[in-house]
Amino acid sequence: MSQELHTLGAVRQRQLLASGELSPVALTSAYLARLDADGGASGAFITVTAERALDRARALERQPSSTSRRGDLHEAPLWGMPFADKDLEPRADVPTSFGSRAFAGYVPEESSPLVETMDAAGGISLGKTNTPEFGLPAYTENAVAPPAVTPWGAGLGAGGSSGGAAAAVAAGLLPFAPGSDGGGSIRIPASACGLVGLKPSRGRVPDGSGVGSLAGLPVSGPIARSTADAALLLDGMIARRRDGSQADRSALTAPAGERSYLDALDVPLRKLRIGFNCWSPWSTEYKIALDDEVAAVFEAAKEQLSRLGHELVPVTPTDAPEYFDAFRTVWQAGASTIPLEGPELEALEPLTRWLVGVGRTKGAAELAASLASLAAFERAIIRQYSDVDVVLTPTLAMTPRPLGWFDASDGERNFEQQCQYTPYTSYVNVTGLPAITMPVGFANDLPAGVQAIGRPGDEATLLRLSLQLEREFDWPSRYPPAWDRAARS
Repeated sequence: MSQELHTLGAVRQRQLLASGELSPVALTSAYLARLDADGGASGAFITVTAERALDRARALERQPSSTSRRGDLHEAPLWGMPFADKDLEPRADVPTSFGSRAFAGYVPEESSPLVETMDAAGGISLGKTNTPEFGLPAYTENAVAPPAVTPWGAGLGAGGSSGGAAAAVAAGLLPFAPGSDGGGSIRIPASACGLVGLKPSRGRVPDGSGVGSLAGLPVSGPIARSTADAALLLDGMIARRRDGSQADRSALTAPAGERSYLDALDVPLRKLRIGFNCWSPWSTEYKIALDDEVAAVFEAAKEQLSRLGHELVPVTPTDAPEYFDAFRTVWQAGASTIPLEGPELEALEPLTRWLVGVGRTKGAAELAASLASLAAFERAIIRQYSDVDVVLTPTLAMTPRPLGWFDASDGERNFEQQCQYTPYTSYVNVTGLPAITMPVGFANDLPAGVQAIGRPGDEATLLRLSLQLEREFDWPSRYPPAWDRAARS
């Protein structure tokens, strides 16, 4: 094949696997070679499981049902496709650190449900992608691995907490990667790395639903170079339920009844009523400032959407001063459940120790009041956004931050910096609404995304909107300067 495999895109790779023109072993080997040449410079991986991945690829090729499974993008959407587990997802017999030196040497005996689902969909894990300690911060710098960096600029962080996943996809080390998002952790690194990142609706991905967690914040979703690649990975992430049975496909149904999100992209996008704002609930306590260059990218996206025939209207929610304390209380209370005590707590990084310490001072009454406050906030935002199909915002307020930019010792200052960098993402998790970041432009030669927030359960419209803008801005054809580093090494 004259074109290098990693440049083809995930959907094309899957088509070649389906036709038999490409084998799982060949594709896996190609990505492992790139990982080897990268030598950890991207900070994308904490653990690479090369032999295990090749064994898995060989096993897929030997399975009696391999011919039928490789050709069915609905029943086995990820058949033969390399990916990697975020290191918050345990995989049996593979070291899992949760981004923390406190768990160095930990090897789980069982895999998480999402890992099992990805395997059931036919995927091949190449290892564990980098994440900050317990996935708490919006940047990926920890004490167990080199920091995850965006390949678009030297010494700039990839964002977090799915920073390793985004760095891997942006550097061409994976075709796509699953991430998780409790306050922007898919959209933040996707934007910093010039990628598409989708935070699904609460409950959409059964094994990363958010249901049952505090305030329903964290959900799992895809990070990819193109909209179609993200749709394919989303199909794989919801292909099977935890018991191994096929997922209820009615949950995926788009207006025309497509069988998958990839199929849903074949339906033309109708003209939308699109609200827009640069509003942030953090602005009641912190100074929130949108960089001029990032604002210009946002304005260019709005202008393009207007030229495409969509109706754009300003929609600005009323300020919610109660959000500040309520969200912080829930975030800190979540950290307080980290299962470490006494001297083991000293192994945690300063920010995590601060979150755990403050979180364990929160009483049941304070937590209950905060959860009730966020639930009221959720209802208010959904009501105020109900007159539009989509709400457009910047994804981030700034370009990717230099490594070491976030205060490593002062928890209060660190939290403020994170909110100033990512003022538009966390409130979407509180609402449970789906949101996608799209890499529409550059600010000072660095990627800058715009975020589209959808109606409850309407990932299909967000994906179609992303595809429409992708055809205008052609972002899959953009490659960072380091894209061919592994090929040249």
